[in-house]
Amino acid sequence: MRKGSTNNKKLLLAALLSLLGGAGMMNVRPAEAQRVPQVPGAPRVVAAPTLTVPHLLDWPLDKGRAVTPNLNDEAADRLYDLHGAISSCDHMDLVLSTEGNYHMALRTMFFRVFLPRYGSLVRNWYYTTSPPVSVLQIAHHDLAFGNLKLQCRPEIAVASMRVMHKLEAMKVTQGSPVAIIRGRGNVLLVKHGNPKNIRSIWSLRRPNVHLVTPNPYLEPGAFLNYAGTIYEVAKHDPHPPHGWTANRLFNSIFGPNAPKGKWLIGDRIHHRDEPQAVAYGGADVAVLMYQLAKYTVKCFPHTFSMIPLGGTVNDPRPLPGNQVGETYMVRIRGQWTPSQRAASNDLWAMYKSAAFTKILKEDGLLRPAGWR
Repeated sequence: MRKGSTNNKKLLLAALLSLLGGAGMMNVRPAEAQRVPQVPGAPRVVAAPTLTVPHLLDWPLDKGRAVTPNLNDEAADRLYDLHGAISSCDHMDLVLSTEGNYHMALRTMFFRVFLPRYGSLVRNWYYTTSPPVSVLQIAHHDLAFGNLKLQCRPEIAVASMRVMHKLEAMKVTQGSPVAIIRGRGNVLLVKHGNPKNIRSIWSLRRPNVHLVTPNPYLEPGAFLNYAGTIYEVAKHDPHPPHGWTANRLFNSIFGPNAPKGKWLIGDRIHHRDEPQAVAYGGADVAVLMYQLAKYTVKCFPHTFSMIPLGGTVNDPRPLPGNQVGETYMVRIRGQWTPSQRAASNDLWAMYKSAAFTKILKEDGLLRPAGWR
């Protein structure tokens, strides 16, 4: 049996457990845990995480309401009952492959600015805000959601520099990557009212505080960002709790003697998985990028609270060691039609526009240093 098939069965079982009356919990085997990416300078991550597949939050739709008729069923149907393939791409005006860390700002820009301005020319389009899948999506000319297959090559990819380097190595990029977004560090997302009284990174050392992180096998970059923040913020703290060090804190979560079930991981897409695990999946806290936590609290103000790691909720000023990332965009080589080239040029310009700068600021994001 293929490993992927085994993992799918685990996820299905966890989902069934969730539907039968609670969050699904599945222990990851130690052999699989050995594949966890390691944080530079920190003790080795050797604990076996617990996969949590909780009930789903009712996230806002792009248009604010579902189209009728629809097949939406947040508890069960993940596009299994929509079958098809989009493979004739000459009339697909625009395809964008992007990470989802700024999905709320992209949605605002796309529906309130880009489509009203260019919608008469950009009639057929789609974009994905999943974990960075651009590398495989471009290599395979394929992306699947349930039983729907999308087989068009993206004209633009947006992701971290780590992904940009992979795309450049594949020789599929046109021009150099351009930095377009700078984050404002990471924060802690907790249940509304903070029932566990979580105040800082050091609160994670308590045995009864359960932490959820991105899936380290499927989102290694996000995992390293958040795990690295835990270690580095603790390492740079001039006044740690008595007897505690960054190494001891890290081992209390990810080490060989960490309490079973203390470290939880999400299924696939951490900007959805982590909040759902805090709300319904047995987690007490998640480390999350500021803009994602801000959006989550805005959508569910009676479900979540945010704990800053430097500064305040409204004015985050990342502590030393708090990871601050940048997002880049790059053009992808292809035999594009004139309409596709025009659409990608318009989107490229929109990403660099003053209108998008304003949207980013509203959603808790910045432009890179020196941006003009």
